[in-house]
Amino acid sequence: MSQATLRTLLSTARYEILPTAGIVERVGEYVAPGREITVTASTGLTLEATLSTAEQLQASGFRAVPHIAARMIHGRPELTEIVDRLAEAAIDRIFVPAGDATPPAGGYVGAHDLLVDLSSMAAPFQHIGVSAYPESHPLIPDDVTVQAMWDKRDYATHLVSNLCFDPTTVASWLARVRARGIELPLMLGIAGKVELAKLARVATKIGVGESTRFLRKNTATFTRMAKPGGYNPRKFLDRLAPALDDQDMGVAGLHIYTFNQIKDTEVWRRRQLAALGGAEEVSSVW
Repeated sequence: MSQATLRTLLSTARYEILPTAGIVERVGEYVAPGREITVTASTGLTLEATLSTAEQLQASGFRAVPHIAARMIHGRPELTEIVDRLAEAAIDRIFVPAGDATPPAGGYVGAHDLLVDLSSMAAPFQHIGVSAYPESHPLIPDDVTVQAMWDKRDYATHLVSNLCFDPTTVASWLARVRARGIELPLMLGIAGKVELAKLARVATKIGVGESTRFLRKNTATFTRMAKPGGYNPRKFLDRLAPALDDQDMGVAGLHIYTFNQIKDTEVWRRRQLAALGGAEEVSSVW
């Protein structure tokens, strides 16, 4: 991969956080304002935690991206309230996953249903991300996830890929997606500089049932962290170099899953930039 490509990806990288207590303060302590910060939504931490965390981040000078999990929302009236609330906070970007709420709260079975409703509103969102799965989703067949991306293409502005630790799998999946005619830019999901012990502590903060789901969903992360040498995000990116350099693959930026290890991930990112001879900057993909 060219140094210019890597420098751009690292400079514009955005972080994903969980809305636990004190996380806004930690982001403010280690990350310069202006960076894009996405805030997850889960039944264990509540949608209110997601929205209030996003509002605080936006007010602190970050570009907040709340996750609006479709299955957690009761219907159009609640969605309207959320849209109005985010407009009031000057938040112009969101991520719309289906979410894990089982059963659904009642309004939406999946992300597509919510996106259709959202499209008929005077919503202020300039950037709307939707989920992409390089590896098989535990509950949804591969052909269904690819079809879902196709169905959402007219309602979204970009894709955000779930974690996958195999660069070969990511590259071949991305080629298949493009071959199917799905042209939405991709924010490539990678794990940040994550330590196993800290990851386990994060899981204990999000409720017993939610913690179980968190651990199950992130088994690959735990497994990779436990191996000798652990996981190195730079090596992962280097092995993906051909896809990252290929403009036809449409990788627009990095979406870094921090698991709230903000300091470790930001220190890693800045060191990588310094090694490339790139001055630190705060910029956005969009």
